[in-house]
Amino acid sequence: MAIIDLLEEIYSTISANKARSSLTILGIVIGIASVIALVAIGQGAQGSIQASIESIGSNLLIITPGAQRGPGTEVSAGRGSAQTLTLADANAIKSDVASVKAIAPEVSRRYQITAKGQNTNTQVTGTTSSYPEVRNVQIDQGSFISEQQNISLAKVAVLGPTARDDLFGAEADAIGQYIRINNVQFKVIGITKTKGGTGFLNPDDAIYVPLGTAQGYLSGNSNSVSDINIEVDAQSDMTATQQEITNLLLQRHNIASASLADFSVISQADIVATATSVTGTFTILLSAIAGISLLVGGIGIMNMMLTTVTERTREIGLRKAIGAQRKDISLQFLTEAITLTFTGGFIGILLGWFLAYLAKAFFSLPSAITLSSILLAFGVSTAIGVVFGYYPARRAAQLNPIEALRYE
Repeated sequence: MAIIDLLEEIYSTISANKARSSLTILGIVIGIASVIALVAIGQGAQGSIQASIESIGSNLLIITPGAQRGPGTEVSAGRGSAQTLTLADANAIKSDVASVKAIAPEVSRRYQITAKGQNTNTQVTGTTSSYPEVRNVQIDQGSFISEQQNISLAKVAVLGPTARDDLFGAEADAIGQYIRINNVQFKVIGITKTKGGTGFLNPDDAIYVPLGTAQGYLSGNSNSVSDINIEVDAQSDMTATQQEITNLLLQRHNIASASLADFSVISQADIVATATSVTGTFTILLSAIAGISLLVGGIGIMNMMLTTVTERTREIGLRKAIGAQRKDISLQFLTEAITLTFTGGFIGILLGWFLAYLAKAFFSLPSAITLSSILLAFGVSTAIGVVFGYYPARRAAQLNPIEALRYE
């Protein structure tokens, strides 16, 4: 059968059953669009999380406290909730580990903040003058905390742009204004530049105060710290520095084995790897759920093609009687199935792209449509057409021409 004749026959057949063909294509459209949109959102979230992690600093190690796990310890506190790290630990790391470029211990906790009748609940971080270098924080207005202010327990604060907007408004000049944290008055001396972010751990929704002030007036503990942030000299030194710090703290805390450590030394690569693994698994799960609708769409194509074979039994018998081969009949019905899935796949890709755009524009969900996801969608469309169109095509090709001509 000539290709042009085959295409004309397929167009005629599909056009003759517009409603049935449209509903069959719709099943594929929904499946492909779901896969494209969900994969785009998953990949966008993965890229956004990775960018956020990389923006917190370069060559970064974070030491977090945690309750010691060992024989006789049945219940342990969650990571970061225990008070096993001290300012002395940070000073020891700074003096004993040569590859440490800068270090910034911190005390962090959420507080209710008030200013001029406005209030917000945000993260307050007590830290040192090294924090901007270690955690890649840049100042937009004013200045950051100085070492002298930390030593003198000065009641000064640096606001993130979101915290500034919540307390004073986006257009207000907050420098020199006063805020109250835990009923203690602080003077605003600086505003940080926008990093971008949303949610509970938005880096722009933060307030920074001197470490000594936070320990003395807010946390009530002048010794322990929540985290120790470390900038390493070079990326090539990260692993060795991580191990050296671990050994030092084990020795300082009188712990014999790393498995019993009451702290964790986490590198930026560890955080990225964990986040990538989680978002990757989430994307696969979403794709698998969306794939179910593709399976349903494929079954719909098989059902339509089987119905078509039954309705066109006499036609098949006539074609075979005048010389059509099995391969011609099989090719015709298989091509019809692939045409339906290709049409649905193309429309589905456009719809999926549009849904991903809507998710980003109206719901602030990051999305990223890649060439690989589009090629995957076309590949899946083709596979569905072949897999679910093969049996009806084979069944049509095997019909006995005499019995087919007698079919009523």
